[in-house]
Amino acid sequence: MPLTPSQPARLPWPVIAFTLLYMSAAILVSLVTENTEFMFYVAVMIVLIAVVSVVHLRVSLSQAVLWALSVWGMLHMAGGLVPAPPDWPIDGDIRVLYSLWLVPDMLKYDHVVHAYGFGVTTWVCWETLQRGLALVGMNLRPTFGLMVLCAAAGLGFGALNEVVEFFATLTVPETNVGGYENTGWDLVANTVGCTVAAIIIWLQGQS
Repeated sequence: MPLTPSQPARLPWPVIAFTLLYMSAAILVSLVTENTEFMFYVAVMIVLIAVVSVVHLRVSLSQAVLWALSVWGMLHMAGGLVPAPPDWPIDGDIRVLYSLWLVPDMLKYDHVVHAYGFGVTTWVCWETLQRGLALVGMNLRPTFGLMVLCAAAGLGFGALNEVVEFFATLTVPETNVGGYENTGWDLVANTVGCTVAAIIIWLQGQS
Protein backbone atom coordinates (compact mmCIF):
# COMPACT_ATOMS: atom_id res chain seq x y z
CA MET A 1 0.00 0.00 0.00
CA PRO A 2 1.24 3.55 -0.72
CA LEU A 3 2.46 5.55 2.25
CA THR A 4 0.12 8.05 3.89
CA PRO A 5 1.32 11.07 5.89
CA SER A 6 0.30 9.32 9.13
CA GLN A 7 2.46 6.27 8.35
CA PRO A 8 6.15 7.23 8.51
CA ALA A 9 8.45 4.89 6.62
CA ARG A 10 11.10 2.92 8.47
CA LEU A 11 14.20 1.18 7.24
CA PRO A 12 13.67 -2.60 7.53
CA TRP A 13 16.26 -4.15 9.83
CA PRO A 14 16.59 -7.48 7.96
CA VAL A 15 17.53 -5.62 4.76
CA ILE A 16 19.90 -3.35 6.70
CA ALA A 17 21.60 -6.32 8.40
CA PHE A 18 21.98 -8.23 5.11
CA THR A 19 23.42 -5.17 3.36
CA LEU A 20 25.81 -4.33 6.20
CA LEU A 21 27.03 -7.93 6.24
CA TYR A 22 28.10 -8.11 2.60
CA MET A 23 29.33 -4.49 2.54
CA SER A 24 31.56 -5.18 5.55
CA ALA A 25 32.92 -8.28 3.81
CA ALA A 26 33.50 -6.29 0.60
CA ILE A 27 35.34 -3.52 2.46
CA LEU A 28 37.52 -6.05 4.27
CA VAL A 29 38.41 -7.97 1.10
CA SER A 30 39.10 -4.74 -0.82
CA LEU A 31 41.49 -3.55 1.89
CA VAL A 32 43.24 -6.89 2.34
CA THR A 33 43.77 -7.36 -1.42
CA GLU A 34 44.47 -3.64 -1.96
CA ASN A 35 41.81 -3.61 -4.69
CA THR A 36 41.67 0.12 -5.38
CA GLU A 37 38.99 -0.29 -8.05
CA PHE A 38 36.55 -1.81 -5.61
CA MET A 39 37.47 0.64 -2.86
CA PHE A 40 36.15 3.23 -5.34
CA TYR A 41 32.98 1.17 -5.96
CA VAL A 42 32.45 0.64 -2.22
CA ALA A 43 32.43 4.42 -1.81
CA VAL A 44 29.90 4.72 -4.65
CA MET A 45 27.77 1.99 -3.03
CA ILE A 46 27.73 3.85 0.29
CA VAL A 47 26.47 6.98 -1.49
CA LEU A 48 23.79 4.96 -3.33
CA ILE A 49 22.65 3.27 -0.11
CA ALA A 50 22.25 6.71 1.47
CA VAL A 51 20.25 7.98 -1.54
CA VAL A 52 17.94 4.93 -1.52
CA SER A 53 17.42 5.36 2.24
CA VAL A 54 16.35 8.98 1.76
CA VAL A 55 13.98 8.03 -1.09
CA HIS A 56 12.49 5.21 1.00
CA LEU A 57 11.92 7.49 3.99
CA ARG A 58 10.04 9.90 1.70
CA VAL A 59 7.87 7.49 -0.31
CA SER A 60 8.08 4.11 1.49
CA LEU A 61 9.38 1.73 -1.14
CA SER A 62 8.03 -1.82 -0.91
CA GLN A 63 9.92 -4.50 1.00
CA ALA A 64 10.28 -6.44 -2.25
CA VAL A 65 12.03 -3.61 -4.05
CA LEU A 66 14.33 -2.94 -1.09
CA TRP A 67 15.37 -6.60 -1.02
CA ALA A 68 15.86 -6.56 -4.80
CA LEU A 69 18.15 -3.53 -4.49
CA SER A 70 20.13 -5.12 -1.68
CA VAL A 71 20.61 -8.34 -3.65
CA TRP A 72 21.81 -6.27 -6.61
CA GLY A 73 24.40 -4.65 -4.36
CA MET A 74 25.57 -8.06 -3.20
CA LEU A 75 25.84 -9.34 -6.80
CA HIS A 76 27.84 -6.23 -7.70
CA MET A 77 30.27 -6.60 -4.80
CA ALA A 78 30.68 -10.33 -5.47
CA GLY A 79 31.24 -9.67 -9.16
CA GLY A 80 34.44 -7.76 -8.57
CA LEU A 81 35.79 -9.56 -5.51
CA VAL A 82 34.87 -13.27 -5.75
CA PRO A 83 37.30 -15.32 -7.88
CA ALA A 84 35.84 -17.11 -10.90
CA PRO A 85 36.20 -20.92 -10.88
CA PRO A 86 39.63 -21.81 -12.30
CA ASP A 87 38.28 -24.08 -15.05
CA TRP A 88 35.56 -21.70 -16.29
CA PRO A 89 36.13 -19.40 -19.29
CA ILE A 90 36.60 -15.69 -18.63
CA ASP A 91 36.77 -12.54 -20.73
CA GLY A 92 40.12 -10.83 -20.15
CA ASP A 93 42.87 -11.52 -17.63
CA ILE A 94 41.20 -10.72 -14.28
CA ARG A 95 39.65 -13.91 -12.93
CA VAL A 96 36.60 -12.61 -11.03
CA LEU A 97 32.89 -13.26 -11.46
CA TYR A 98 32.41 -10.14 -13.60
CA SER A 99 34.73 -11.68 -16.21
CA LEU A 100 32.99 -15.06 -16.16
CA TRP A 101 31.30 -16.38 -19.31
CA LEU A 102 28.05 -18.12 -18.33
CA VAL A 103 27.56 -18.98 -22.00
CA PRO A 104 30.95 -18.80 -23.73
CA ASP A 105 31.28 -15.75 -26.00
CA MET A 106 27.57 -14.96 -25.57
CA LEU A 107 26.52 -14.22 -21.98
CA LYS A 108 28.63 -13.01 -19.07
CA TYR A 109 27.87 -12.70 -15.37
CA ASP A 110 28.29 -8.95 -15.94
CA HIS A 111 25.44 -8.91 -18.49
CA VAL A 112 23.06 -10.68 -16.11
CA VAL A 113 23.85 -8.30 -13.25
CA HIS A 114 23.35 -5.29 -15.53
CA ALA A 115 20.00 -6.56 -16.81
CA TYR A 116 18.79 -7.47 -13.33
CA GLY A 117 20.05 -4.28 -11.71
CA PHE A 118 18.58 -1.79 -14.13
CA GLY A 119 15.38 -3.79 -14.33
CA VAL A 120 15.16 -3.24 -10.57
CA THR A 121 16.00 0.43 -11.13
CA THR A 122 13.01 0.72 -13.48
CA TRP A 123 10.86 -0.84 -10.73
CA VAL A 124 12.24 1.69 -8.22
CA CYS A 125 11.43 4.55 -10.59
CA TRP A 126 7.84 3.30 -10.91
CA GLU A 127 7.34 2.89 -7.17
CA THR A 128 8.87 6.29 -6.46
CA LEU A 129 6.58 7.94 -9.01
CA GLN A 130 3.44 6.06 -7.95
CA ARG A 131 3.95 6.29 -4.19
CA GLY A 132 5.25 9.85 -4.29
CA LEU A 133 2.17 11.09 -6.15
CA ALA A 134 -0.08 9.01 -3.87
CA LEU A 135 1.07 11.25 -1.02
CA VAL A 136 -0.64 14.18 -2.75
CA GLY A 137 -3.79 12.23 -3.59
CA MET A 138 -2.98 11.02 -7.13
CA ASN A 139 -3.61 7.35 -7.93
CA LEU A 140 -1.45 6.20 -10.85
CA ARG A 141 -1.86 2.98 -12.79
CA PRO A 142 0.98 1.56 -14.89
CA THR A 143 -0.05 2.77 -18.33
CA PHE A 144 2.05 2.09 -21.41
CA GLY A 145 3.27 5.69 -21.50
CA LEU A 146 4.30 5.70 -17.84
CA MET A 147 6.15 2.43 -18.31
CA VAL A 148 8.07 3.88 -21.25
CA LEU A 149 8.95 6.82 -18.99
CA CYS A 150 10.14 4.55 -16.16
CA ALA A 151 12.14 2.34 -18.53
CA ALA A 152 13.76 5.47 -19.98
CA ALA A 153 14.61 6.59 -16.44
CA GLY A 154 16.15 3.19 -15.74
CA LEU A 155 18.20 3.48 -18.92
CA GLY A 156 19.31 6.95 -17.85
CA PHE A 157 20.60 5.59 -14.56
CA GLY A 158 22.32 2.83 -16.54
CA ALA A 159 24.08 5.46 -18.64
CA LEU A 160 25.08 7.27 -15.44
CA ASN A 161 26.63 4.00 -14.25
CA GLU A 162 28.78 3.95 -17.37
CA VAL A 163 29.90 7.52 -16.56
CA VAL A 164 30.92 6.35 -13.08
CA GLU A 165 32.85 3.45 -14.62
CA PHE A 166 34.54 5.90 -17.00
CA PHE A 167 35.71 8.02 -14.06
CA ALA A 168 36.99 4.82 -12.43
CA THR A 169 39.25 4.24 -15.44
CA LEU A 170 40.60 7.81 -15.05
CA THR A 171 41.27 7.60 -11.32
CA VAL A 172 42.26 3.95 -10.73
CA PRO A 173 45.46 2.59 -12.37
CA GLU A 174 44.04 -0.84 -13.28
CA THR A 175 40.34 -1.67 -13.68
CA ASN A 176 38.20 -4.47 -15.07
CA VAL A 177 35.78 -2.03 -16.73
CA GLY A 178 36.57 -3.08 -20.29
CA GLY A 179 36.51 -1.08 -23.50
CA TYR A 180 33.97 0.39 -25.91
CA GLU A 181 32.48 -2.98 -26.87
CA ASN A 182 31.99 -3.87 -23.20
CA THR A 183 30.19 -0.56 -22.62
CA GLY A 184 27.94 -1.28 -25.60
CA TRP A 185 26.97 -4.73 -24.29
CA ASP A 186 26.37 -3.23 -20.83
CA LEU A 187 23.89 -0.81 -22.41
CA VAL A 188 22.22 -3.64 -24.32
CA ALA A 189 21.85 -5.62 -21.08
CA ASN A 190 20.45 -2.54 -19.35
CA THR A 191 17.90 -2.13 -22.15
CA VAL A 192 16.78 -5.74 -21.84
CA GLY A 193 16.40 -5.47 -18.07
CA CYS A 194 14.52 -2.17 -18.15
CA THR A 195 12.20 -3.38 -20.92
CA VAL A 196 11.37 -6.67 -19.19
CA ALA A 197 10.71 -4.90 -15.87
CA ALA A 198 8.45 -2.32 -17.53
CA ILE A 199 6.47 -5.03 -19.34
CA ILE A 200 6.00 -7.05 -16.13
CA ILE A 201 4.78 -3.99 -14.19
CA TRP A 202 2.45 -3.01 -17.05
CA LEU A 203 1.00 -6.53 -17.30
CA GLN A 204 0.40 -6.69 -13.55
CA GLY A 205 -1.46 -3.40 -13.79
CA GLN A 206 -3.84 -4.83 -16.41
CA SER A 207 -5.08 -7.60 -14.12
